[in-house]
Amino acid sequence: MGADSRCIVIEETAQGFPADEVLAPPKPSITAREKARWRLLFRAISWADVVHFSFGQSCLVPHAFPSLRQVNWSSPLDAVWRIYCRAVWLKDLPLLSAMGKTLAVTWQGDDARQRDRSLELFEISIASTVTDRYYLPNSDHWKRRAIAAFERHVPLHYALNPDLLHVLPARATFQPYASFDPADVVPIPPSPTRERPLVFLHAPSHRGAKGTEFVLAAVEALQAEGHSLELRLVEGLPRQEALEAYASADVIIDQLLAGWYGGLAVEAMALGKPVIAYLRGGDFIGLDAAMRAELPVMNATPSTIVDTMRSVLTMERSELHARGGAARAFVERWHDPRRLAARTLADYRSARPSRAASARTGTP
Repeated sequence: MGADSRCIVIEETAQGFPADEVLAPPKPSITAREKARWRLLFRAISWADVVHFSFGQSCLVPHAFPSLRQVNWSSPLDAVWRIYCRAVWLKDLPLLSAMGKTLAVTWQGDDARQRDRSLELFEISIASTVTDRYYLPNSDHWKRRAIAAFERHVPLHYALNPDLLHVLPARATFQPYASFDPADVVPIPPSPTRERPLVFLHAPSHRGAKGTEFVLAAVEALQAEGHSLELRLVEGLPRQEALEAYASADVIIDQLLAGWYGGLAVEAMALGKPVIAYLRGGDFIGLDAAMRAELPVMNATPSTIVDTMRSVLTMERSELHARGGAARAFVERWHDPRRLAARTLADYRSARPSRAASARTGTP
């Protein structure tokens, strides 16, 4: 689209999403990782006009929650490490902003989602189900500090989950997932004829956060009623193998607590698979009205997942096949990476003149 862009990561992700450059070797030492971090900042300073951060982190976040309360002062190395993490934390944001860089950030989910606010705002949420070990002590405090720092220095904020708009700056906008190109996937919708028992698939990255216990309980209840079905749990597979597993299923069950569907559902819809997930209607204010109207995802809560799955089991296979086609059409329209890239590029360009005008007038 006319922009020279680079997707750069410090180290490769466990999910294996592709990047243009990986700066550190697999399982790097702390020294190698920090050298890569500073190289990344130097690239941002010397090369980039626009710096777009992901997961609510900048170049200088060696530790997401750099509290000094947990420092082991009897260990000099631990003390030095903690002090270093605290000293550099997000310090590149004011630097890059002062240098005239256009800054953007994409908030993914638990980088902004806070336990106390979730319990306050939502009847159903990840926070209401997971153990205390999921949301680390004091993590809410540090997430709010990170959001405040980005709000001071970063003009463009994107949220991939609508519930995040409750805790992000008012200028944040919802943006659908664009983690892959649906055009690269050949759809394999459910068969329109009743050839075999339906195969449901659930692929939790974290069982507690995704509501896996409710899925397992629903399958057990339905089998006790005499329904014939199969559930496949996909965990820990490389992305390509996971996609192959998704293709073999009839219906995908995504997350039941977050209030929106995740990246799994996008890949499933690209494959032409009907998807079940919990959709929290109260969060939809930031969504395009047409997107809301076209949502093909079957809504289910932890208390209604049995009823939703039962309705799927008794559904005509031709209807299930049609739902798969609607899912594919939806993802082609709303998760098209070219369309979303064009929108983001337009945002970059519109943010730059306002920054220059502010510099000329001396206004913040």
